[in-house]
Amino acid sequence: MIIILAGFSQGYVRSGLIVPGDAPATAANILASEGLFRIGFATDLTAFMMDAVVAILLYVLLRPVNKTLSLIAASFRLLAHPAIASLNLLNHLAAIQLLNGSAAMGIFEADQMQSLALFFLDLHHYGYLIGGAFFGVHLLLLGYLLFRSDLFPGILGILIVIASVGYLVESFGDFLFPGNEQVLGWIVGVSAAVGELSLTLWLLIKGVRHQRI
Repeated sequence: MIIILAGFSQGYVRSGLIVPGDAPATAANILASEGLFRIGFATDLTAFMMDAVVAILLYVLLRPVNKTLSLIAASFRLLAHPAIASLNLLNHLAAIQLLNGSAAMGIFEADQMQSLALFFLDLHHYGYLIGGAFFGVHLLLLGYLLFRSDLFPGILGILIVIASVGYLVESFGDFLFPGNEQVLGWIVGVSAAVGELSLTLWLLIKGVRHQRI
């Protein structure tokens, strides 16, 4: 559900409505699909609340491997999405508030409001990357724990570590080497899809080898 809901918000709603660098086109798209834009907010928030539960479940499942590392991994996941990414949704919400002509913003002209809305959406993008950095560290520790655990095949741990590298490369790469967003997006997209989907499908289909909770 997290993959579906967050993927819908980021991969369909925002990617479909936001036109990078074009404030008027972005504003027109959002206002024409305001309901969809608001649903994107709700699906993201729901996914992030679910992620808090997943963080605790993974901690309980993997603490026999290393209690301290499992706790640190859970903490980074809780910071990544339930904390940072959830608060970052305020930038998503600010865009639609501006475009709807918030009374508090009446001193601005329409084109200025559109530019401000796109600015908040850019801030949302960077907030997403900051959360992604924390999530990348979580996946790095999670991959190690999965590899060392006798509950999972070692290959799952390796794939999750590769996914973690993708997240960290995208987050730091976007900040340090701007202009390469598309390439970095492909790196994290492929590595995360392979690693996270593999773990998800394994848990849904096979489950863990032994119950040691």
